[in-house]
Amino acid sequence: MLDPRPDTATMRQDVLTGDWISVAAARQNRAFLPPDDQDPLAPASAANPSEIPSNYDVAVFENRSPSFGPALAEPEDASSPARLSDLAELGIGRSRTAIGRCEVVCFSPESSGSFGSQTVSRARTVIEAWADRTAALSALPGIQQVFPFENRGEAIGVTLHHPHGQIYAYPFITPRTLRLIDSVERMPGLFPDLLAFELASERVVLRGEHWSAFVPFAARWPLEVHLVPHRQVPDFAATSGQERDELAVLYRLLLRGLDRVYDTPTPYIAAWHQAPVNVHRDDIRLHLQLTSPRRAADKLKYLAGSEAAMGAWVSDVTPEHTAELIRAGLERERAASGERTS
Repeated sequence: MLDPRPDTATMRQDVLTGDWISVAAARQNRAFLPPDDQDPLAPASAANPSEIPSNYDVAVFENRSPSFGPALAEPEDASSPARLSDLAELGIGRSRTAIGRCEVVCFSPESSGSFGSQTVSRARTVIEAWADRTAALSALPGIQQVFPFENRGEAIGVTLHHPHGQIYAYPFITPRTLRLIDSVERMPGLFPDLLAFELASERVVLRGEHWSAFVPFAARWPLEVHLVPHRQVPDFAATSGQERDELAVLYRLLLRGLDRVYDTPTPYIAAWHQAPVNVHRDDIRLHLQLTSPRRAADKLKYLAGSEAAMGAWVSDVTPEHTAELIRAGLERERAASGERTS
């Protein structure tokens, strides 16, 4: 018998920044690196009453330890952030219900692996799930932004080795996206101009018909790659079948190449940035920000005083050198898989 779901968490506003912090204390009790025979994301068995009753290809369900939701916006409830303008106000001691959704996306019934370890066919199914859930979650009351992501590796803080990702549906526009909105308002045509600038650089690592990947000019992390569509699409739901087909191949290859930069698998956060649900749909472009704290085979970058306290980053590796490392990893992956290297 599975434990009941916790009540919806509460958000508190940090008056110094205006940010909203979800206080989800029930997450303290979530599963932590269980053995394979107690994998909560594997198909259920008599000895393992998991979330999923039977075998599957790709599965999506609500997180049992959510940061947001399962409650949704209720306009008559003063504690519910039904209006974005209400969240933008500033005051001491403000709190709201952390409405929204947190979903788990299981890439495979196997108990270990990641997105990159899946077949191209299954990777394509996951992309279809991201598109379907982005559309569905965006239509829920009070949802302002939808964020698919994958955490991989214990160095990132992963608590389950099962190949999976998550989708958060927020009741606000996230702080990072608010800064992006400021940039696109100050620089019309930002994404087309940025893509042209990066594609003309030595930092390109992959180029396809519909997508290209590059190490950004001002990369923060020792390993950082952005994967961007060539046309304006605000989110996964707006991508075409051809774009999804190519993404299944290129994204899988990119992750597998990242794993060949060093002799052991690379920990990473794969963050798919999508436009907010209701604003800037025509100028904020869907894109992947793939980052890893790994700065050498046996060294990690930790966020210390300047980065953690002040948000002022110091890069330990030049982006151009990072691009060389990733291209070399991609070549090793192509050679190992028998693909052409041209």
